[in-house]
Amino acid sequence: MAREKETAQHLRRTAALGGSVLVSASLVNIWAARSTVDRALYVSGLGADGEPTARWFEIALLLLVAGGYAVAWALRGVGATGRWTPASSVAVSASFFLVASQVPCTYGCPVPLGDTFSWQDLTHVVSAVAGFSFAVLAMAQVSLSATRPVLRHVSRACGVLVAVIAAAGGLSCLLDVRTDIGSLLEFVATTVGMGWLVVIGVAVALSRTEQQRPSSEHETVRRNRDLVGVG
Repeated sequence: MAREKETAQHLRRTAALGGSVLVSASLVNIWAARSTVDRALYVSGLGADGEPTARWFEIALLLLVAGGYAVAWALRGVGATGRWTPASSVAVSASFFLVASQVPCTYGCPVPLGDTFSWQDLTHVVSAVAGFSFAVLAMAQVSLSATRPVLRHVSRACGVLVAVIAAAGGLSCLLDVRTDIGSLLEFVATTVGMGWLVVIGVAVALSRTEQQRPSSEHETVRRNRDLVGVG
């Protein structure tokens, strides 16, 4: 029994660390692709049809998806205040980004409204927005359920930053006002969100294995909700 628990803990840590590495690689790819473009461009624009960075960006999103699923698996049962856990939110977020990676926006990523409407752009935009939304939900869940103060504060700060910055960037895009600033804000929000996922994965990977059985049912519940004390 103890050996099985140790094996499970090892697999959980491996998944968490591997997921963090994949997400980090994705973030590096996104910024590397952005460095090759000399004009204001939103994140999704890197993967638009006809862009030289399209394939590069698709790979970056697939790395993010794989890393997100790995971290979500490692987070199973963590921060559970009901059936919907942070792991669920991370997994759903990754699923929406998977759709976004396979249905890129058309060249220029026009807003899917009025004369510029297309089902392809609408699918991509809805998937990307939903992906961000579930990521923010995961941050909120961790900020309310993790027992480690540092993780609570980091998750709360990242959640607020991503929500506010992404919203500002989205409004800039919709209103077509200062798209240079709006595009930069979106890249910042993306960086913060992905950085949070890396931090959570590393926290789980570095968690200590419990050496003793909990002394009470209350203690068992408390430890199960400890983000960096999962086992």
